[in-house]
Amino acid sequence: MQLTEIYRPIRKELEGVEDAIQKALCQAKNTSILKVSRFLLKTPGKRLRPALTILCAKAVTNSPQPSAFSPQLINVAAAIELIHMASLVHDDVIDHSHKRHHHATANSRWGNDASIALGDYLHALSFKLLSGCSHADILGCISEATQAMCEGELIQLLERDNLSLLKDRYLVIIEKKTASLFSASCQAGALLSHASRKTCLALKEYGLNFGIAFQIVDDYMDLVAPEEVLGKAPGQDIVMGELTLPLLNLLQSLGKSERARLEKLLTTRTENCLTQVKRELANSRAKNYIKRISSSYINSAKKNVNILPDSPYKKSLLALGDLILKRGFNH
Repeated sequence: MQLTEIYRPIRKELEGVEDAIQKALCQAKNTSILKVSRFLLKTPGKRLRPALTILCAKAVTNSPQPSAFSPQLINVAAAIELIHMASLVHDDVIDHSHKRHHHATANSRWGNDASIALGDYLHALSFKLLSGCSHADILGCISEATQAMCEGELIQLLERDNLSLLKDRYLVIIEKKTASLFSASCQAGALLSHASRKTCLALKEYGLNFGIAFQIVDDYMDLVAPEEVLGKAPGQDIVMGELTLPLLNLLQSLGKSERARLEKLLTTRTENCLTQVKRELANSRAKNYIKRISSSYINSAKKNVNILPDSPYKKSLLALGDLILKRGFNH
C-alpha cells in the first residue's frame, strides 16, 4: 500500500492541515520572512506526524463525518508539523546539510544565523496555533515531546565520535529525538476525540514504537540508500561522527582486527569510509539484525492498535508500519 492510499481516508483533513500551515507561514508582513516561508512550503515532506494525529483521532470515533473537534484537530496537527519542520531546520544547521527532500536547505540559501532564527520562528508559530486549543493535556504532551526532542539532540551531539556508545544509549537518543513527537502526535489525536485513558495510552505507545522503528530504518538507509532515494547526500551520520544502531551492530559483529580497521576509518572519515561500511554491511549479519529489531518495534506498535475498532483509519495505521519496513529494506 502506497502513502497516497494510506492517506486516502483523511485526505480532506490533510488538505486542511496544509492550508493551516500555509496560513501560519504566510501571515508575516515582512517580505523577507515571506520569501523564506514560501521556500519551506516547496518541500512539504511526507506529513507523517499530522497524518498520525488525524488517523488516531478518527480511528477512535470511527466516523467519516466532520465533528465539533475538527478545527482544533487541524490546528493541533498543523502545529505538530511546524515543530517537526523547526527541528529539521535546526538539524540541517547542526549537520551542515545542503540538501533535503531533493532541494536546497534553508542554511545553504540564507546561512546558519538566519536558519537558527527560522527554526525558532517555526516553534513560535506552532505554539501560537496550540494556544487556541483548550485541552491542557494536549499542550502538556506536545510540550513534553518538544523538550525530549531537544534533550535527544543534545545527547546525540555530546556522544559524537563515541565508538563505545551502548545500544541502550542509542535507543534513549532516538526515543527522545524522534519517537517522542510521533508518540505525542498519536496521543494528541486520541485526546482530541475524548478517548478513554486506556486507548490514549495505547496510541501513545503505538507512536513511540513506530517512531523508534522509523529512526532505526532511517539510520540504516543513510548508510545503504542512494541519494535519489534519500533526497540528500548519504552517509551524513558518518560525516558527523554519529554512531547509529546499524554501525554499532556492524562493529560488534566484526572480529578484533576488522573492527579496529573500521573504527579507524570512522574516526578519520576518509573518502572511502561509506563505501567500506556498505561492503561490510553486505557481508555481515547486521542487516538482518536491523530488519528484525525494526520489525519487532513495528509489531509492538501494531499490537497497541488492536484496542481500536476495525475501520479504514485503523487499517491505515497498520499499513504505515508495513510501509516503513518496505521502504527501508528494499535496497
